[in-house]
Amino acid sequence: MPDFDLFVIGAGSGGVRCARIAAQNGARVGVAEARHWGGTCVNLGCVPKKLMVYASEGAELAADARAYGWDMQDKGHDWRTLIDAKDREIDRLDGIYRSMLDKAGVALFTGRARLVDSQTIEIGPGPLDETREPQRVTARRIVIATGGRPVRPPIEGAELGIVSDDAFHLDTRPASICIIGGGYIGVEFAGIFAGLGSKVDLVFRQSLPLRGFDNELREKLGDALPEHGIAVHAATSPERILPLSDGRRQVVLDNGETIETDCVFFATGRKPNIDGLGLEATRVKIAGGAVVVDQANETTDPGIYAIGDVTDRINLTPVAIAEGHVLAEHLFADHARSWSFDTTPKAVFFSEPLASVGKTEEEAASEGDIDIYSASFRPLRQTLTGRHRKAFMKLVVERESQKVVGVHMMGEAAAEIMQGMAIAVTAGLTKRDFDRTIGIHPTTAEEFVTMRSPTRQVSRREEG
Repeated sequence: MPDFDLFVIGAGSGGVRCARIAAQNGARVGVAEARHWGGTCVNLGCVPKKLMVYASEGAELAADARAYGWDMQDKGHDWRTLIDAKDREIDRLDGIYRSMLDKAGVALFTGRARLVDSQTIEIGPGPLDETREPQRVTARRIVIATGGRPVRPPIEGAELGIVSDDAFHLDTRPASICIIGGGYIGVEFAGIFAGLGSKVDLVFRQSLPLRGFDNELREKLGDALPEHGIAVHAATSPERILPLSDGRRQVVLDNGETIETDCVFFATGRKPNIDGLGLEATRVKIAGGAVVVDQANETTDPGIYAIGDVTDRINLTPVAIAEGHVLAEHLFADHARSWSFDTTPKAVFFSEPLASVGKTEEEAASEGDIDIYSASFRPLRQTLTGRHRKAFMKLVVERESQKVVGVHMMGEAAAEIMQGMAIAVTAGLTKRDFDRTIGIHPTTAEEFVTMRSPTRQVSRREEG
């Protein structure tokens, strides 16, 4: 008889949820984690990043307070205070994740796990326990939940730069930093370092940042980046990184430009974290560096499953959690809930956050005729500050059905507002439902229920 009904490799958000729900439904469950209980999100991603975003907004909040009559003094930012406070909070959360699993009756193994065969796992030494003797356990079912890891581009001098994991543990804040990459991580850290007082250069290959978002939203962000003091180098890529005699770095771009900086930060993507897992000892198929799964999250080796970023589909923490929950109930409960993955909302925590749910204008227009409702205005909060930044809000509506199929926003509290909009889009509400909803005044969010006339109508666009 196997030692466990379920063994989870990786104690990130998805793995922890899967293990806990399975145990609560009577399964004998084990979990192995090499280093970070709670995974990337808690330790090297969403949570510490959001704390740093809050820190980066302090100078503007102080300036706003002065505009509203408060006697505020700006004595500069203390990086060490921020990092120490962040580390204390992460340690606390690590303990909570361990405690949740322990209380659910899950057996915890600290070390690197690898598959010996389709039902055997060996847990060896890891960063947190280098003295561990290898131990083998067997399981009826196995879940791979090892997430992703940041990658450096294959260019000369790439080893001279840091990746997002390193940014949370810098001893000092660099006076200048060159961030390579225009996705979530690049944009967010550009805002963080600029807000804390660093000189920031942002380099990305596309003409606009945030590939995959609504183009109009991307354009608004492209306009906002320089307003935050960020030097933008669009439609270009680094060719090599060179060390300078004073310890700084020189970034050579493919357009002939050079940037001298204290720190080079690669935000050039992540890849599934599967190295050393022993998948070659199984029948698990890998495609494009990711674990291949079916709709039930089962791999090509029956009894082995994969959830979260290791499958490289929708790489967001709430999706991994939902996948883990669904899988645990599917395997061990007499019921299984469902989630609407097609309407997964997303947010980018820039100094003016961006958020979206549903289809972009481009996606919707490739499927049929649509109506676009949009508004751009100066939020009330900024009327006394002297700043002229504008909130941008947009609804994408199917013309025939009048269903709201996409919502996009850039502006204060965009992520908080979008969570509510995600419920509306998931529920399939129509523009009439929005129109008959009374707003809360004065708020930014009320604009979503007061846009009465289409900004424009778009006929179906043929792709290609």
